[in-house]
Amino acid sequence: MKQKECAVLPLPKIALTSSDYPRLEQLARLAVQKGDLDGIFLMGEINRADIVADETDNVRPFVTIGSWVTHCTNWGVPRRTVQLVWPEECWSDPACISVLTPLGTALIGLRSAIRCRTSSPDV
Repeated sequence: MKQKECAVLPLPKIALTSSDYPRLEQLARLAVQKGDLDGIFLMGEINRADIVADETDNVRPFVTIGSWVTHCTNWGVPRRTVQLVWPEECWSDPACISVLTPLGTALIGLRSAIRCRTSSPDV
């Protein structure tokens, strides 16, 4: 039987701030201990991320906790602007997305290509 070939795209580089890193790691470890697959995904992203000092000018273009991000998917869904927050800050506001969700984990640390800001979209 012939084995199928599949192309694997390289993952984009990500960076986490030194102030977010300890809490993100603790959040991921607790989720992993509970068998949460989202925690496993977050731990993988944490492990591959560069950790940068908060004071560095290089932090600005990266998605951090509190960032407002406009994102889109490949499935034809319109662009959506959300704020990346800690799980306990993600009540029922559809504009907030927890870092412990698949989308939140996928966004954390990315260099923003569309838009990344730390203030409300209404500003």
